[in-house]
Amino acid sequence: MLSPKPVGRDAAARKYDIITALGAYALAGGKHDHRLVLRFITLVTARYNWARNELAVGQREIAQLWSVDERTVKREMAKLRGCGWLVVKRQGARGRVTEYGLDLDAILEKTRPQWPQVGPDFDLRMQGAPEPTRVVPLPVRGTAPTPPVEGGSEWALAQAMLHAEDAGVYGSWLHNLTRQDRAGGRVTLQAPSRFHGAYVQTHLTTRVLAALQAVDSDVSEVVITA
Repeated sequence: MLSPKPVGRDAAARKYDIITALGAYALAGGKHDHRLVLRFITLVTARYNWARNELAVGQREIAQLWSVDERTVKREMAKLRGCGWLVVKRQGARGRVTEYGLDLDAILEKTRPQWPQVGPDFDLRMQGAPEPTRVVPLPVRGTAPTPPVEGGSEWALAQAMLHAEDAGVYGSWLHNLTRQDRAGGRVTLQAPSRFHGAYVQTHLTTRVLAALQAVDSDVSEVVITA
């Protein structure tokens, strides 16, 4: 599951994911859920310290933020504590407000049923699974022609398969690869630029190798040069 504490390079995205999960949970419920979660999201967005897991704000200030009276604040904060989303870290005393923390594990567990409703990519991300790499075709002028297969090399035959699978990706990234060398099971393909070669090596090597092996089972490796 998603790391409960949103820290590190992707912290901002994880915060948005948690807020999204809360919103989806509220919208799947009734009007009372809508109001409670909207108030909770507003409070968290305005006053919660993610790095320190600290929410220290007085009831009067919360009442002003929510446009309600302090009696309503007490009731709603009690509900949030009751569902386990808010936990008391330090009880308030004279001249000091109560300090709360968020139980992000409880929030994630409560909102889990709504993750698929946001989308399969969101569901996978919240579960901590890597998202599938999406290959974005570059704009090309015209349409890359279907490669000839008569008397062609293993690469020409593989190109025909790759074109049939996805003409857009083929035209953007694979059409301009040329067969440079064959040494045993290794096929070396040359890209028109270093960037082009690096992109194919990172995102499309598995696809290229599978196509080559489909037409020649002796192929065991693909090398992309520029």
